[in-house]
Amino acid sequence: MTSAPPAPAAAPAARATAPAAGPVRRLAGSLHRRPRLRLALLLSAPLTWLVLAYLGSLAALFLSAFWSTDPFTSDVVRTWTGRNFQALVTSGVYGQVALRSVGVALAVTVLCAVIAFPVAFYTARVARPRWRPLLVVGLLMPLWASYLVKAYAWRIILAEGGLLDSVLAPLGLDGPGYGLPAVVIVLTYLWLPYMVLPLHAALEQLPDNLLDASADLGARTWRTFRSVVLPMVLPAVAAGSVFTFSLSLGDYIAVQIVGGKTQLIGNLIAANITLDPPLAAALGTLPVAAIVLYLLAVRRTGALGSL
Repeated sequence: MTSAPPAPAAAPAARATAPAAGPVRRLAGSLHRRPRLRLALLLSAPLTWLVLAYLGSLAALFLSAFWSTDPFTSDVVRTWTGRNFQALVTSGVYGQVALRSVGVALAVTVLCAVIAFPVAFYTARVARPRWRPLLVVGLLMPLWASYLVKAYAWRIILAEGGLLDSVLAPLGLDGPGYGLPAVVIVLTYLWLPYMVLPLHAALEQLPDNLLDASADLGARTWRTFRSVVLPMVLPAVAAGSVFTFSLSLGDYIAVQIVGGKTQLIGNLIAANITLDPPLAAALGTLPVAAIVLYLLAVRRTGALGSL
């Protein structure tokens, strides 16, 4: 009867023949033991890009707003002055344009929310499951087209004697033509997908038992929407409104195409960027401040807490 060789004798040989851990494995083990260091290394590249490209450009914009332009040579004079901001405060034109721009952005945001909700409710809750991906793709298709193509298409539609006038003529009505209403219509069309997609995702995740429970308790459609659906999708509305508000506030190309004589803050910035860059920089701080205030207002409602 033979006995098996003892196992402990093979262990030292196995340890002797095992290759030493390489530098990559040692580094991976070190990062595994230090989760904070791993997180810092993962966030270092995007944070560096954010600080240099975004916050750095905003800082340069704010600093250049305190410079001035030589009236004879149009050269930028890098001496500290507050005349640009003083002009923004004392001139009533800049204040009116800023308020008009904020009003247009708010109007576009409200219209996008009103239009997007029934569209998103149909695509997420009413349509058959096999058709829902195709409907989402259909909602995204306008984003694939060129911005200028869509804007000039609306210019043709809204022109005097154009398609919209032909449709409204049997009713005895006329189209809005070019002007502020046309700007609101075009911007609503351009940024509507940014409101529909968050609402679609939120309504798709809405539990069916909540709607059934509301109906069983005797709540009607409006009460169910106000007490059950709206609180659940409010974060999605807030997320979509951030896009629609900021994009509408900074837009100036659509205003040039269908706005007629309408002027928004973006048009003033574009008009002064070559003639008076410091004044254009001072004007550029207005939409930045408006967007920051809008984000703070949305945050105070608590709608961003669950995003």
